[in-house]
Amino acid sequence: MRILAIDPGNKQSAYVVMEDWAPVEFGKENNEDVLQVIHREAQKLNACIIEMVASYGLAVGKDVFETCVWIGRFSEAAGGLNCQVDYIYRMEEKMNLCHNSKAKDANIRQALIDRFAGFDFKNGKGTKKKPDFFYGFAKDVWAAYATGTTWLDKKEGEKNASEGQNRKR
Repeated sequence: MRILAIDPGNKQSAYVVMEDWAPVEFGKENNEDVLQVIHREAQKLNACIIEMVASYGLAVGKDVFETCVWIGRFSEAAGGLNCQVDYIYRMEEKMNLCHNSKAKDANIRQALIDRFAGFDFKNGKGTKKKPDFFYGFAKDVWAAYATGTTWLDKKEGEKNASEGQNRKR
């Protein structure tokens, strides 16, 4: 399954193109450039997964509303190209990867390293001569990858639950 996972921002967004769980392409670009990634990849994708903003009753500023506009633009672009669009909330990522609603970015990153790194269990990146699974990842790309991983895990769980229901019949 090939997906595009996006961690949206008001000016720049991080993205990861994933083939199953493997990162194929990733980066943090200006939002207009991420739209171009969507247009370039849409026909090859099974889905475009976007981290969604959630309200916790606190006041938010201009940046959050501008991020919401970009979530809409990314959704419209992907959907207009017949690509399935789905959303993952940060809380879903925390619970899926860390099983704790109070998990921080560092906890999520470590959970991903523990799960996917082959040998560099401190940073998950390895070196230029000996790259590990997350070689080249930077701050917000981790968040995009967590979004994609959580969605894939949910889909796998739904598939397994469905197969279990079929066996009971």
